[in-house]
Amino acid sequence: MTDPADLRRQLANTIPTDDPAWRHALQSVPREIFLGDALFRLTGPQWEPIHRDQTAPGEWLRLIYQDTTWVTQIDGVNAADACSPTTGRPTSSSTLPSLIVRMLDLAGTRDGDNVLEIGTGTGYSTAILCERLGDEHVFSVEYDPGLAAAAADHIHAAGYHPTLNTGDGLAGHKDGAEYDAIIATCAVRHIPPTWLYQVRAGGTITTTISGWMLASGLIRLTVHDDGTATGRFADDQISYMLARPHERPPRPTYYQHPGHTRPTRVNPALLDDWTGHFLAQLAAPSAELMNTTDGVILVDVATGSQAWTEPAGNSWHVHQHGPLNLWDQVENTLTTWQRAGSPPQSDLGMTVEPDGTQRVWLGAPDGPSWDLPV
Repeated sequence: MTDPADLRRQLANTIPTDDPAWRHALQSVPREIFLGDALFRLTGPQWEPIHRDQTAPGEWLRLIYQDTTWVTQIDGVNAADACSPTTGRPTSSSTLPSLIVRMLDLAGTRDGDNVLEIGTGTGYSTAILCERLGDEHVFSVEYDPGLAAAAADHIHAAGYHPTLNTGDGLAGHKDGAEYDAIIATCAVRHIPPTWLYQVRAGGTITTTISGWMLASGLIRLTVHDDGTATGRFADDQISYMLARPHERPPRPTYYQHPGHTRPTRVNPALLDDWTGHFLAQLAAPSAELMNTTDGVILVDVATGSQAWTEPAGNSWHVHQHGPLNLWDQVENTLTTWQRAGSPPQSDLGMTVEPDGTQRVWLGAPDGPSWDLPV
């Protein structure tokens, strides 16, 4: 099958959604326009560039219409400019269609809503919004000027003309406010206050909360009349790239200090659990996580504190060094979670206060909680 319209219909029919209008939008928007001439595919530890002019037309279209996130930029290098496999971190991509629809379903976006999208990327999800809502209801902000220009070309070539802006998406886009919904296709360490100001009372913010351990939680927050915003996390195990201003700073040089040693009270394997990993990040928000064959390493980028675990017979020992006892922080949080029965991520919620305080809580707003770094 090499007809793009047939491939779009086939893809759309596989996407679960509560709103068939999103399936119609998928059938209407030509994804091949937005992926340009090349993309990256992960092959082992490297990103391999795949160029359209080196791929059979039918095979290229079949790649495009897979329900897959296609990475289009690695560390600022576009796939079209890459001649050989490379290593690095993705800095732009075309999100898999099912996740786009999931975000839109979770946001509760409906006809007539004014929506601000944070992170235009390739422009594909922007076009999906335009197809459903109409150009006049869609606003999108892209941080990277080169990506913004390419996305505008793609969007216009597909026949859509929303309001596009180049700049820091964490500042929103005040000229289109107030919005019924803000939907972020990048992750944030905390909710930018400007997003709250630009959403009407009763409107929503749908985003992923992430951090320097690269754990993620998907949430929809509702903005209330008093300026607070509240919501519960979804159980979806999805992640987005961090917004550029929230990216990790350079990792400090790591030396394995013996430090203070003691037995652990929890198994480090709990950090392999999606929710356990997220809670560890809440407990030590300025730390990075590295996995080893024998355990885990935590390094705090702000203070240089470190903790590392190693097996000790049938149990584990932890070594901690520096002004912060990182493992103590993580262990106390994981113990609290275990005592609550190790509930899924949907048992976590979040409150954003008008004074800027932001906290994630377990069970109920008055339950155990962790402040986000703001």
